[in-house]
Amino acid sequence: MRQKLILSCLALCAFVLCCVGTVHAAGENTGDNTQHGLDPLVLLGIAVIWIVAKVCGELFERIGQPAVLGELFGGILLGNLILFGVTAAEPLKTNVVIAALAQLGVIILLFEVGLESNLGEMLEVGWSSLLVALLGVIAPFFLGWGVAAYFIPNEPRLVHIFIGATLCATSVGITARVLKDMKRLNTRAARIILGAAIIDDVLGLMILAVITGVIQASGAGATVSLAGIAWIAGKSIMFLVGAIVIGHYFVPRLLSGIGRFESRGVLLALSLAFCFLLAWGAGKVGLAEIVGAFAAGLLLDEVHFKKLPGHEKRDLEQLLIPISSLLAPVFFVLMGLKVDLAALTRFDLLGFAFILTLAAIIGKQVCSLGVVERGVNRLAVGFGMIPRGEVGLIFAGIGATLLLPDAQGASVPVISPNVFSVIVIMVIITTLVTPPALKWAMSRKDA
Repeated sequence: MRQKLILSCLALCAFVLCCVGTVHAAGENTGDNTQHGLDPLVLLGIAVIWIVAKVCGELFERIGQPAVLGELFGGILLGNLILFGVTAAEPLKTNVVIAALAQLGVIILLFEVGLESNLGEMLEVGWSSLLVALLGVIAPFFLGWGVAAYFIPNEPRLVHIFIGATLCATSVGITARVLKDMKRLNTRAARIILGAAIIDDVLGLMILAVITGVIQASGAGATVSLAGIAWIAGKSIMFLVGAIVIGHYFVPRLLSGIGRFESRGVLLALSLAFCFLLAWGAGKVGLAEIVGAFAAGLLLDEVHFKKLPGHEKRDLEQLLIPISSLLAPVFFVLMGLKVDLAALTRFDLLGFAFILTLAAIIGKQVCSLGVVERGVNRLAVGFGMIPRGEVGLIFAGIGATLLLPDAQGASVPVISPNVFSVIVIMVIITTLVTPPALKWAMSRKDA
């Protein structure tokens, strides 16, 4: 098995080198072809991204790790071929078409997360999940803020705050998969973990909305007061509450209307249209589009599908799988492409990555203090909240697109390439340590 894995890795490396060589040749020979339609470089680049993502994802799944880490690793492999003098993959990092596909992948991914979340279950899990979620947001946020302020003191305070925000969320998918493999999804500890992780995502998105609004206002030269911050926070809350209230009356009518159509693909098309409309609405009120996408998924509750004869909520989830499995990997590979391994040879950045990862882990251990029930495995709750996974990458990706003026007045990204690499290292380590740590905590309780 191990020999096959090594041979597969070597074959992948050879394949990647051949593909990027072809991408480079295509980039040199595009000439005037771009005026007749889509640039052939985009088509070849997407093909390379998909193949690398799926091959690397398969390799990582075979060694017991999430496929998303394989996709990220594949992107890092492509993006750092420049260290060996191969520059063919460089155009993929800044291509607007690939960036647009990656953004669509993120929106659909958050739509799926919303679909998998259940508003009723979030309200039923009790005070333990709520307290765990609150502590799991507050502690990592301030720890991350403090670590960033120490290692990059010359950066604006908003940069430190944004880095703290990337530590807030929890990847519910990774923890759920581990618990499912262990057949522990029905335990009280598992319900607390999953409920708290979902609440974490909601709180994290709200924090992201507030910080994004403040950064955009500062980037435009406006001064943001406490009243302005309160208005941004209130706006995000009003959007989520308003979307839920309006959706409670609108979604059943939407689904009952879908039932009158006889053509194929109506459920998928109109559900995605609803997702994109809410994402657009979130953008129009100054929030991140993924907030609207998450709200759209949250609104399509199981009870509403009773208005749609012959269909269930899981039908929509199944229909989304092919689209998500194609577009979401584009985002993760693109995030990997932007990681600069050469920057991590610097001792200060390695120290930053190590301490930030430590803060991310410790911050989530604090949240286990929120378990107020007796007999619950608090150690397992703390370990289950550690992974940042795709959510941390989404936050970092948004930070890389936000701009702030520097001392010279030029606009620079909130998350610089060096800091982006540090955050990716944190995401990788927190995702890798969770499965063995959670399994150990569960088996320790049994013993």
